[in-house]
Amino acid sequence: MICPKNKTSKARTRSRKANWRLVAPNLSSCPSCRALKAPHMACAKCGYYNGRAIIEIKDDTKKKRRR
Repeated sequence: MICPKNKTSKARTRSRKANWRLVAPNLSSCPSCRALKAPHMACAKCGYYNGRAIIEIKDDTKKKRRR
């Protein structure tokens, strides 16, 4: 078993743990429908990427029931 030679100070421990934080994802707007999307990804709302339809989006509004 390895035992530490010296005590690790609070400043050293806390400065090491300071980089563990959440970062908000970068979002850009879709040029065709103006919805927020991740850059370099096809839009989840309209299915367009780089001005072309890549994904065929099905309309799920008819399936959902409102209570």
